Amino acid sequence: MTAKLKGQANQTLSRQAQLYQRAQQVMPGGCSRNTILREPHPIYAKSASGCYIQDIDGNRYIDFANNMAALIHGHAHPVITEAVSAQLRKGSAFTFATEVEIEFAEHLCSRSYSLENLRFVNSGTEAVMSAIKAARAYTGKSKIAKVEGAYHGLYDYAEVSQTANPSNWGGSDNPHSIAVAHGTPRGVLSDVIVIPFNDPARAIQILDRHASDIAGVLVDPLPHRVGLIPASEPFIQALRDWTTKNASLLMFDEVITFRTEYGGAQTRYGVKPDLTAMGKMIGGGFPVGAIAGNKSVMQVMNPLNDAVLFPHSGTFSANPITMTAGLTAMRLFDRHAVAQLNALTATLKEQLNQAIAISGVPACVTGEGSMFRVHLKPQVPNNYRDTYTTGEENARRTALLDHFFANGIALINTCSGTLSTAHGQKEIDRFSEVLLSGLRKLAQ
Repeated sequence: MTAKLKGQANQTLSRQAQLYQRAQQVMPGGCSRNTILREPHPIYAKSASGCYIQDIDGNRYIDFANNMAALIHGHAHPVITEAVSAQLRKGSAFTFATEVEIEFAEHLCSRSYSLENLRFVNSGTEAVMSAIKAARAYTGKSKIAKVEGAYHGLYDYAEVSQTANPSNWGGSDNPHSIAVAHGTPRGVLSDVIVIPFNDPARAIQILDRHASDIAGVLVDPLPHRVGLIPASEPFIQALRDWTTKNASLLMFDEVITFRTEYGGAQTRYGVKPDLTAMGKMIGGGFPVGAIAGNKSVMQVMNPLNDAVLFPHSGTFSANPITMTAGLTAMRLFDRHAVAQLNALTATLKEQLNQAIAISGVPACVTGEGSMFRVHLKPQVPNNYRDTYTTGEENARRTALLDHFFANGIALINTCSGTLSTAHGQKEIDRFSEVLLSGLRKLAQ
């Protein structure tokens, strides 16, 4: 084909298809994060405001993905935009400290009794990584325990068994530590102990086999990949009791779940985690992470100590743009806003259950706070193995997701969603209508 004919063929493609062709020449898979991929190409955003996004072809979507739960006030909130613009005119990053870092740390620590000291990082992955390293530094032990199927970011130790499947996950009494990335060192797998979710008896039996070696137990109180099912109180209490008894640390991953309550999901339980990893929505729309917790544990990062057990730094940690956006967003997300948003999500879940009942399609809804997930399963799952989807279930879920996007609703690719303070009754009514029509299509 001549260069002229190639150009003519390219012009028949949509603008988004053309962009994806370009992207594939310079990025593996044509992207920097796999979550944006869709068939036949990613959707390329042009602009967004509130809970609506417009793509470059002019299509408009109600955004229930909120950048993977990272946006709590929707897009381009005017108060956040103005605060960031004012700071940007003063400078975006310095090799100096800024006052706003202190103000933001004070604010976050005031939201939960377990957050006594805090340090900022640049992502949720980095926050979890720092928590694991801090636990090792404090206890002098090397192993960590984590829930099967739970996603905790890109760190080797944190990602073990997040993609386990029936062919390799082993028995429920002894789940195998399964690598995600090819070439993961065997030593990583031997240093990560995998426990089942919401099964206190089995979890404690497994932990007891490694009692002298475990630095900390990492748990997400509402793990997305496990099914967006809340951790039971007996499960969390059992982990708290075990870690206390065995000189280990209890670590909460609240990168996603901090949005569910004013002080994070941890405030629903009568326990105090030693460390908490945060991220996503606390950045007000900018890259962020934070590790917080018990003051004595956090001292392993103190560079003024005679012996620094965990040297820690980061070029863009606590940059004033993120600090300004995050502090502004979190001040806006006060107790009233949290309660209002959670109530709206509860209404949405009620409407989704009604749509499921009307459709007659086996499905259910999980989630807490301002997060929800639709499962094409007749009963609410209790753990990762219950949540795991077969090839047929994946195909049905993909069809349902395609129906949502075709009808102007953006979702996370597990058929999960989050609400922002920009959503209202009109938007959740529309979501409920589209779910019903999508389920009826599946039934046919």
